[in-house]
Amino acid sequence: MKTILNLIWLVFSGFWLFLGYLLAGVLLCVTVIGIPFGVAAFRIGVYALWPFGYTTVERRDAGAPSFLVNVLWLLLAGWWLALGHIVTGIALCVTIIGIPLGVANFKLIPVSLFPLGREIVRTDRSFTQRG
Repeated sequence: MKTILNLIWLVFSGFWLFLGYLLAGVLLCVTVIGIPFGVAAFRIGVYALWPFGYTTVERRDAGAPSFLVNVLWLLLAGWWLALGHIVTGIALCVTIIGIPLGVANFKLIPVSLFPLGREIVRTDRSFTQRG
């Protein structure tokens, strides 16, 4: 089922969201200081390309520096990417078939706003194996 959802997702929103994350990553990698932000954009872009079967968990070792860098991310790229998820999610929720995809878009908003300090893991992996 997740493969079918991922294929539908890829056609209707995943590819376009991936391109947005790719553009943000390239722009952020222009400066040496922005490279960690660009890497985060690429990582989340791949997640936005194929989201079903994966989830995000907070990293326990991420502390105050992660929070401060997330604030900078929010100003540089996060709110633009979150806006893309909001617009795409609303557009997908117009049809009954698109509602699960729209909900998935809304679930990606917190990740697009605050990506650092999160890890993308497979959903079939147990929590005890993540530590």
